[in-house]
Amino acid sequence: MTTRRGFLVSALAAGLMPKPSWADVGNPAYVAAALVPDGSFHLFGLDAQGAEVFHVPLPGRGHAAAAHPHRPEAVAFARRPGTFAIVVDCSTGKIRATLDAPVGRHFYGHGAFSADGTRLFTTENDYDAGEGRIGVWDVADGYRRIGEFASGGVGPHEILLMPDSDTLVIANGGIETHPDSGRVKLNLPMMRPNLSYVATTGALLEMVELDPEQHQYSIRHLALDVDGLVAFAMQWEGDGPAYHPLLALHRQGGEVQLLRAPEQEHLDMQGYGASVAFSGDGSLVAITSSRGGQVQVFDAVSGEYLASHYADDLSGVGRADDGFLLTAGTGVVSRLTGAKFSPVRQFGRNWDNHLVRI
Repeated sequence: MTTRRGFLVSALAAGLMPKPSWADVGNPAYVAAALVPDGSFHLFGLDAQGAEVFHVPLPGRGHAAAAHPHRPEAVAFARRPGTFAIVVDCSTGKIRATLDAPVGRHFYGHGAFSADGTRLFTTENDYDAGEGRIGVWDVADGYRRIGEFASGGVGPHEILLMPDSDTLVIANGGIETHPDSGRVKLNLPMMRPNLSYVATTGALLEMVELDPEQHQYSIRHLALDVDGLVAFAMQWEGDGPAYHPLLALHRQGGEVQLLRAPEQEHLDMQGYGASVAFSGDGSLVAITSSRGGQVQVFDAVSGEYLASHYADDLSGVGRADDGFLLTAGTGVVSRLTGAKFSPVRQFGRNWDNHLVRI
C-alpha cells in the first residue's frame, strides 16, 4: 500500500507537486518598495484595495520591481546607479539570487520578464561607452547572465514586454551618467531621448524620437495597454519651467501624441513625470508628479485632458479595475475612480516611486 509520504516523495520526484504561485502569498495585485520607520527598506505586496498582504526586507533602497508572471517571486532593483538587483521569494522572504551588473555597468532600476518567465531583461548603462544595454538573464539557471544587446539609445530606464511577447518597448532617457559623477547628468545640451521597440532577440524594430525642440524631455517611465498602446512619462531637463506636456501616447508604426493639460497644470508638475498607468478598462491614462504632488488624467482614446488631483508626494500609480490605485511618499494609498480621488489607507512608511501591477 502506498503511504502518503511515499506518494509525496514520488510526486515530488516526478515533478507533479503544485508549484508555488502568487495565490500562496495572498494574490497581491501590486508590489511596491518603501522605507519603514526603523530606517530599513522592504518590498510590499498590496491587494486590489491597497491592503498589505506580505512584506519582505531589502538590503537597500528599492526603486521598482519586476514581478514574475507565474510564481511568487520579484526582482527588486536598486535605485540608479545601483549595481545589484535582489531576487526575492515573496512566500518565504528569502533571497533566491543576487544579480550583479557586469564591470562597467549599472542598472537603471527596472526590468521585465519574458511571458513564460524563463528570462529577465534589465536596463543597463555601459557608462564608458555611453550606450544603453539590455541584459538577459536565465531564470531557471539561478538568474545566470546569458547575453545582452543594445537598448536602441542612451540611458534606458523602464522596459516592458509588448502583448505579442516577442517585442520589448524601452524608454531611452537620452542622458549619459557615470558612477564617478554620482547622479550628475553629463550631456544635457546634446541629449537625445527615444522610445525603442526591440525584439527579444536584440533586433531594433522601431525607434521614435521627439521633435528637436523637445530633445531635453527625457523619456523615463512606461505603461502598456492590452492592445499595445504605449504611454510614456517624461522629465524636463532643460532650463526654466516646463510648459510642455510630460505624457505621450504611441502605437507601433504611428506618430507620437502629446497629451496637453492647461498651462498651469503643466507648470505644477515641476517638470517631473514620476509614474504612468492606464485604467483597468484602458479608457484613461494617468501621470503622477511627486515634486508637484499631482496626478493628471486624460482620455486614452482622444487624448483629451480630464482632471488633475493634488496630494503631497504623490508618485506610484497602478491600473485598477475601476480606475487607478496610487501611493505617496507620505504613506498614503489612494484610489481614483471616475472623478473621485480619495485616500483609502494610511501606512507608517514612505512609499518609493512605483506601484508595479502583477
